Amino acid sequence: MYLERQLNKLKRALLFVLLLASFEGLAANSIDSIRVWPAPENTRVVFDLDKQPKYKYFSLSAPHRLVIDFENSKRNVNLANIGKNDPRIKKIRTSKSKKTGTTRLVLELNASYKTSVFPLAPAGQYGHRLVIDLYDKQKKSYTAAKSPKQKQDIVIGIDAGHGGEDPGSIGYRGNYEKNVTLAIAKRLKKLIDKEKGLKGELIRSGDYYIHVNDRSKIARKKNVDFLVSIHADAFHTPQPSGGSVWLVTNRRVESELSRWLVNREKNSELLGGGGSVIKNTNDDNLAITIADMNKEYSLEVSHGVASSVISRMRKITKMHKKTPQNGNFAVLKASDIPSVLVETGFISNHQEERNLVNPKHQQKLAKAMFDGIRSYFLNNPPAGSHYASIAVKKHTVSRGESLSVLAQRYNVSVSKLKQANNLRSNTVKIGQTLKIPRAD
Repeated sequence: MYLERQLNKLKRALLFVLLLASFEGLAANSIDSIRVWPAPENTRVVFDLDKQPKYKYFSLSAPHRLVIDFENSKRNVNLANIGKNDPRIKKIRTSKSKKTGTTRLVLELNASYKTSVFPLAPAGQYGHRLVIDLYDKQKKSYTAAKSPKQKQDIVIGIDAGHGGEDPGSIGYRGNYEKNVTLAIAKRLKKLIDKEKGLKGELIRSGDYYIHVNDRSKIARKKNVDFLVSIHADAFHTPQPSGGSVWLVTNRRVESELSRWLVNREKNSELLGGGGSVIKNTNDDNLAITIADMNKEYSLEVSHGVASSVISRMRKITKMHKKTPQNGNFAVLKASDIPSVLVETGFISNHQEERNLVNPKHQQKLAKAMFDGIRSYFLNNPPAGSHYASIAVKKHTVSRGESLSVLAQRYNVSVSKLKQANNLRSNTVKIGQTLKIPRAD
């Protein structure tokens, strides 16, 4: 009898273990966090999971909802305030699924959106993810095409590197490159918008992800004349420091630093996800092929602006490279848009990380970029632009002439004369050729 009782206890214990194992098998995965990234034309929702997700989803209308079933999963995140301020999501809540062990989440939506759902493998600091992109069906219209009869602004596209899912490089103190680049980009836009004849257009205006291939498309829609992409450098050791300015090239990347930076751009796509997969298949190749005819012009402008920006940056920060560098960067590959990539410093360097998050240093960097861009286009204004209408005349300095005398003669200010000629003092030499901007 005693032996029978012991066997029954053992059977019950074994049954309990089997039931526990079965329950754990049903809840083999867990939803650990949910992140919402609103952008001008879309919202991205990211579910962070312990393991690769098994999921199904479907849409409902009246009211609009997106329902996601996570199989063999449990939820470890509070849904109370997630997506609270998003323009497309009313709320995220749970619902019951008929299938045991399945976690059902419902996105209550403000309208009907083009939806894309895809998993992402672990990359960088992220583990397994399920991504939902909600795209507006009616896209925002951008600035109308320019009329050659009017004096037009030169439109400068300002691309803050990384964003959203993709933090870029992370400094020793935990600062994200994506935050540094956006802060500098916004400062640069303010400087540009204050200048008559220039207009700034942010490619990324908030903390959201844009695939590198889509950045030039956005620039093109905004009728950008020139694109500057802002980054904060990184290396696998903390020693390298200083800024650099890069141009696109299709040649084999030769330097170790170039290879590192290009690979970093590719890695950032893994962090941000399958942005190129979820787009419409509209073919832009024809426009790009036609634009290739302007490639030489684009490279000439890009090199000119790069050199001009470097000459200003070296006054306020160490330059890792003192001449324009070449790299095979996707963000610079739109041959119809002259462009440069500015590495503002190494966030992997402890001292430069402190500088890059300092608002005063950010302003100095933005001012250096602005001065370099402004100077180049003052001296090389596009036809039909306001800058072309105040295009420079040339004057050779004679004995007895000074900047103040020339300023009075040509009805321009001394400061404009200095800016047009990149002069740091009021001193001029006999025989020196000066560019004279027209009066406004």
